[in-house]
Amino acid sequence: MAVDPGQLLALGMAGAASVGGGWWCLRRLGQARLLEDMPTSRIRSAAQGYVELYGVLRDGPGEPLVAPLTGMPCRWWRYRIEEYRENGKHKSWRVVESASSEGWLALEDASGQCLINPLGAEVRPLHRQVWHGDQRHPRHAPAHGLLGSLLNMGRRYRYVEERLHAGDPLYALGEFRTSGGGRQGLDLAAAQAALVREWKQDFQGLLGRFDRDGDGRLSEQEWRLVRLAAQLEAEDRHAQASRAPEQNHLRRPPEGLPFLLSCKGEDELARTFRWQALGGALLCLGGALAVTWLLRQGG
Repeated sequence: MAVDPGQLLALGMAGAASVGGGWWCLRRLGQARLLEDMPTSRIRSAAQGYVELYGVLRDGPGEPLVAPLTGMPCRWWRYRIEEYRENGKHKSWRVVESASSEGWLALEDASGQCLINPLGAEVRPLHRQVWHGDQRHPRHAPAHGLLGSLLNMGRRYRYVEERLHAGDPLYALGEFRTSGGGRQGLDLAAAQAALVREWKQDFQGLLGRFDRDGDGRLSEQEWRLVRLAAQLEAEDRHAQASRAPEQNHLRRPPEGLPFLLSCKGEDELARTFRWQALGGALLCLGGALAVTWLLRQGG
């Protein structure tokens, strides 16, 4: 019996839609439940690990950023440039350029301040602008002359820019860590081993420091001196770090846990995730029904 390649393609697409929709449904349901069950912590008293914070975005380290498409000062930006394409009857917007900023953010609540590394976060900002134009970059001056006119003839672009500004409310869910202020503990064995590995990167320098008999190698006794020196330096580094001012940081958590930065509160986010989970469930059901129908059609 001949197999119809078109039917195989349709089966594959329907199966992928069903599996993808089911995965998306379960993922968003799990995230909605996590948001609803996670208590909000205060920055000063937050436990080390996965936490939920809520506060206001403040001016953080470094100068304010400038959004690439609008030129507006902000604390974080993300943009996308799309070009309108026509190919016969097929018409679509295709992304030709996109980027986001990587500077640290400063979240403040009534108890303190926390610096946030936004890399890897799902960011839902308050400010979003969408507009159209005929230049690849809207802030660039239009090309003049016949050549410039010919190059831009008939081209259409859509610009999407999203921003976080100082003063925006900010909900954050991620991995919280505090350094300095004497709060961090010392795993002496791990710190000692890390220093020895670091020194081994410059083995000639290591020999210069600890090869007492000058034979070009480290004896067992000399290795004991290396480990003792690493232990003493690890303790000294820890003491210096403990005397440093306390700093709180939030970053991407391990183990696939969600990392969220949003100007919407947890209740609104949870509702959004539940609606998205419903969409995933409908896609899963539609894909399953399509697979069943296609199998029956194929006998």
